[in-house]
Amino acid sequence: MKLFGRKSAGRVESRPALARALTWGGHELPRSYEAQVRGAYRDNPVAQRAVRMVAEGVGGAPLVCSDAAALALVTETTAGQSLLETVAAQLLLHGNAYIQIACDAGGRPVALFALRPERVKIEGDARGWPCVFVYSVGGVATRFATDAIIHIKAMNPLDDLYGSGALTAASGAVAVHNAASAWNKALLDNAARPSGALVYDPGEDGATLSNDQFERLRAELENSFSGAGNAGRPMLLEGGLKWQSLSLSPADMDFLGLKAAAARDISLAFGVPPVLLGLPGDATYANYREANRALWRQTILPMAGKILGAIAQGLRMSFPGLSLGVDLDQVGELSEDRERLWSALSKADFLSPQEKRAMVGIVQE
Repeated sequence: MKLFGRKSAGRVESRPALARALTWGGHELPRSYEAQVRGAYRDNPVAQRAVRMVAEGVGGAPLVCSDAAALALVTETTAGQSLLETVAAQLLLHGNAYIQIACDAGGRPVALFALRPERVKIEGDARGWPCVFVYSVGGVATRFATDAIIHIKAMNPLDDLYGSGALTAASGAVAVHNAASAWNKALLDNAARPSGALVYDPGEDGATLSNDQFERLRAELENSFSGAGNAGRPMLLEGGLKWQSLSLSPADMDFLGLKAAAARDISLAFGVPPVLLGLPGDATYANYREANRALWRQTILPMAGKILGAIAQGLRMSFPGLSLGVDLDQVGELSEDRERLWSALSKADFLSPQEKRAMVGIVQE
């Protein structure tokens, strides 16, 4: 198996994924993938929990494989990371996942490594087909032929080489949710209530505060009466000063509803039912059990099938006829579906016992 390839003479220029400017609601969002990951996965609890639920579900799914050696490659932990969990998170966030097939001297696969997608560039030929994968880290670029890399990408109708991840779609909601959290913290830092104004009554002489008096007053307010530690502390005002409380309108104070709506948009982008993230006000699912089954049926299983199918296809040169998938009978969240199937089959008198066994996946020897 060739690990390195040559550039095609007529290739198109390569370009990194997620390098274009993004705007949402007239505001510019973080442009780079690293900035988006910091704002969402690292700093946003809703997005991080949603990604981890999907990735850990894919990584912990019971597998069935036609070859024990290939199954060991897929389930082995390499470089301190679970392959399937890492690939699922990268595919969900970035929209692209790259798996390097490391081979021994005889060309036999010995390990699978998940490459960081933001470090990979794809060089295409004149027809737009990928011909070389370039992995850059620490100023060193390594070139891989297409048969040495398994590329898994999410659907992107506007790009032939790169997929589109859910992180881009969730960036606007993440920005709103993070801004609402910052708003809440600011309220707590300011005694958990809107601030007010000091009104100076000049009296009959019309005098105003001097610059020194103004600076001294402002410093005293910041040091002695601002912040959560000074909440409720009485204020002594000298002659000519009155405290005028300021309040915000209900529309201005509706950041809690805005934050909840943004959290639901984040969960929608990552394919996780909001009820599983503890978000109130969502009545789409009757209960937690139904939501958990929907998570597996609509998000985890399709992603696991996409990843496992791509890995099986990439390894078939060394493992002919390889099949790799999720063992649905071992998924606890789908137990009710199996019970309904078994109950329906037990009542189907027009089916023979052999046909019933075949429908539930029991292979006859």
